[in-house]
Amino acid sequence: MSEQAEIDARSPASGRGAASPPILKTELLTVRFGGLTALSQVNFQVQRDEVRAVIGPNGAGKSTFFNCLTGVLRPTSGRILFNGDNITGMPSNAVSQRGIARSYQITNILPNASVFENVRIAAQSRRHAWNMIGHHNDFADINEKAESALNSVGLLGKAGELAANLSHGEQRNLEIGIALATEPLLLCLDEPTAGMSAAETHETMQLVKRIAKDLTILIVEHDMEVVMGLASAVTVLHYGEILAEGSPAEIQANARVQEVYLKI
Repeated sequence: MSEQAEIDARSPASGRGAASPPILKTELLTVRFGGLTALSQVNFQVQRDEVRAVIGPNGAGKSTFFNCLTGVLRPTSGRILFNGDNITGMPSNAVSQRGIARSYQITNILPNASVFENVRIAAQSRRHAWNMIGHHNDFADINEKAESALNSVGLLGKAGELAANLSHGEQRNLEIGIALATEPLLLCLDEPTAGMSAAETHETMQLVKRIAKDLTILIVEHDMEVVMGLASAVTVLHYGEILAEGSPAEIQANARVQEVYLKI
């Protein structure tokens, strides 16, 4: 059996939940920048209600992979299937409308708008049309969704504050709230604890655990304590290819992963 076949056979997707189709799947996903291959024929899938972590050393292709999934980059070849539909090459706004939301490595908020307004704008983005007669009801519905998203991330009490005045950890969590306001089926978190203190990291981990009860989550994260504490399954990328997949314990025990990434 080839190494990739062994990986596929041992993938968490082939066990629990394998009877239902994956919410996200890539087939031979490849991205080239001139002569550089950033992703090479990546076959990957995530089951519904799973928390999947993607890890790997710098230059492994993690950001390129995330950018392809969320419509920021168009793959050179291969396919991306989400909720049964082919979304390959769709622009990011169309991917978002399909139900994929993401956060970024660098906080991406409107600093001079209120916390509430940041989230309200995201909730309103789900409206395809504006009915002038029913706009008051629309506002009430959007406001309710925004308040619910802020409540989910523990920021409802700071709804009226300027986003710029939040702590770094609160701003990162606001970004998660903005993503939640779009009512996603899949939430992609790009290093959600980057730059946080130990206390903020712990709070964000608890937040992700809470929202994961009703949501599929894909997370890129360098902090291995965060990965091992949150993920039900882990995929390791190395030079644009899948090196290994498995449970957190299996990944920690994998000699090849230890050699190229964990340095145990």
